[in-house]
Amino acid sequence: MTRHLSSADSVLEGDNLDERPLLTLGDLCRSCTVHAEWVIELVDEGILTPAGRHHEQWRFYGSSLARVRTVRRLQRDLGVNLAGAALALELMEELEALRRRVEGGSA
Repeated sequence: MTRHLSSADSVLEGDNLDERPLLTLGDLCRSCTVHAEWVIELVDEGILTPAGRHHEQWRFYGSSLARVRTVRRLQRDLGVNLAGAALALELMEELEALRRRVEGGSA
């Protein structure tokens, strides 16, 4: 069985996505199965910060994939609006940073 890779798949397998922005708006949408309009709302809300000025030029870091999927779950499972999702993401990331700090201190 032959598997054809999309451009997003090849990007995901070959590069460290957290170091430099590689994903286009289309790549991000295809990878997360969401509409571009919704991703634009995430950018407007400050949940995502792409490199580039215009939608056509936007490039997203790999961490955007997890953020989009987390926001989608928060909205779908808990009915959280975008402002609430932004706050939840901020708190989740702060909690994770504190956990790393505590674990690093106990080693």
